[in-house]
Amino acid sequence: MQIQYLGHSCFKLIGKYNGDTVTIVTDPYDKEYGLNLPSTEADIVTVSHQHKDHNNTAGIKGNPYVIDTAGEYEVKSIFLQGIDSFHDNSQGQKLGGNIMYRLRIEDLAVTHLGDLGHTLDAKQIERLEGTDILFIPIGGTFTLDAKKAIEVINQIEPRMIIPMHYNVPGLKFKSGEKIDGLDKFIKEIGIKPTSPHEISGGTISRGGEEKLKVGKKDLPIDDMELVVFKS
Repeated sequence: MQIQYLGHSCFKLIGKYNGDTVTIVTDPYDKEYGLNLPSTEADIVTVSHQHKDHNNTAGIKGNPYVIDTAGEYEVKSIFLQGIDSFHDNSQGQKLGGNIMYRLRIEDLAVTHLGDLGHTLDAKQIERLEGTDILFIPIGGTFTLDAKKAIEVINQIEPRMIIPMHYNVPGLKFKSGEKIDGLDKFIKEIGIKPTSPHEISGGTISRGGEEKLKVGKKDLPIDDMELVVFKS
């Protein structure tokens, strides 16, 4: 599988099935947030919730199949589960609902938590059991902060952690509110991060955007690995 970071909570995941390539894009964002979404096509787009920094499906080319509700889906040999959760720690009373997505790409179980704002209950943990690669928000204010993110990581116990939804140059919110940067999370988790070009099989595209090629054999067996993409 190949992972490319497109900014904020948006990733491009590419897998192959029976010789066919399938591309998934998660949570595409609108340019009003100060970031420019790279031009890209997809077969499937997942949307965790209907905020403009996560639901810009019009910005993705290729007439993709859009998934924005909880449930079970099978599209182009990709099996996806959308799992209900909340955008805040008050049962959605402040910011509404959120959908976590668990999907299998090639030999990997991948979970994208969207804008999760709370620790998980027993049923949610059970549905996310066996996650190999976890995309987790860490910036606080609108989502989990560094400490809560680590609590959720310990609940899920993935083999690879990819942080998202943290402060990067150019990111802005209309409300004027700020979110934490990556450094706070790295300090809290206490794991030295690697970047895709430092991992066997990882590459960097000519445009400077990092890509990670990863399979089951590349994951640590007993430990967790923290992977950070260039912002």
